[in-house]
Amino acid sequence: MRVPRLLAFSAGTAAVLAGTLLTAGTAEAAGERYVALGDSYSAGVGAGSYDSASGSCSRSTKAYPQLWANANAPASFSFVACSGATTDTVTSGQLGALTSSTTLASITVGGNDAGFASVMQTCVLSSDASCLTAVNNAKTYAQNTLPGKLNTLYATMRSKAPSAKFVVLGYPHLYYMNSGICVGLSSTKRSALNSAADALDTTISAAASRASFTYSDVRPIFNTHELCSGDDWLNSVTIPIGNSYHPTALGQSSGYLPGFKKGLTAALNG
Repeated sequence: MRVPRLLAFSAGTAAVLAGTLLTAGTAEAAGERYVALGDSYSAGVGAGSYDSASGSCSRSTKAYPQLWANANAPASFSFVACSGATTDTVTSGQLGALTSSTTLASITVGGNDAGFASVMQTCVLSSDASCLTAVNNAKTYAQNTLPGKLNTLYATMRSKAPSAKFVVLGYPHLYYMNSGICVGLSSTKRSALNSAADALDTTISAAASRASFTYSDVRPIFNTHELCSGDDWLNSVTIPIGNSYHPTALGQSSGYLPGFKKGLTAALNG
C-alpha cells in the first residue's frame, strides 16, 4: 500500500507545484507595464481586424502585442506601433509611451528605414537586374547607416525606461526557397529578398546586443511557412496593397507571438 500512497503524494505535490508556478507566472505578467513600439510588423498590418481608433497606424487586435496582453493581463498596456514607422518616427511619435515605470517593451523597426517597401515594389514590377540593384542598395543602407540610427534609438529608449526589459524582434524571410513551384517572382528575386532580410536582421541583432537589449530571431519560427511553402504565414501581393508581404493573423499568432515569448523568456533569464 505504500507505493500507491507515495504515488498519490507525488501527484498531489506536482499539482500543487504546478498551480503555484502558474499563479506566480500569471502574477508576474500581471505586474508588467508593457509598451509595444515599432512598425507595421508590430502593429499587425496584414492580420486584419484593425482598431479604427488607430487610424493609418492600422493596429490590429490580432497583432502579437495585443494577443500577449489579452492572455497575460499586464498592469498596463500601451500599444503605439504604427504602420510605416522608421527609427526617426518611433523616436518622435512613440517614445512618449515609455516612462520610468515601464517594465517591458517590444519593437520591430528598421525595414522602412532601408526602404523595403520600395524594394518590394521594384522587385514585383521590374527586371531581375533592377531588383538586385534595389536589394543591394537596401543592404548597403542596412549595413552602413542603420546601425547608427538604431544605436541612437535604443539609447533613447533606455533613457526613458531605465528599468524595462526590451525585446527586439527581427524580420522573417519572405520566401521558401525549397518549393518546386512558386508563381510570381523569379528564384533570383526571391533569393535576393531573403538575403536582404538576413542583412537587416544581422544589423538589428548587433545593435540590440550593443544596447543590452534582447534580440529574438523569428526566421527559424517562420521557416517552412514563408511564401510558396504551401503553409504561408505571410501575405503575398494582395488588396489592400499595404497588407502585401506582411504576416497574416496566423503569422502573428504562430510566428511573432512565440518569437516575443522566446525573447521575453531570454530577457527574464538574462
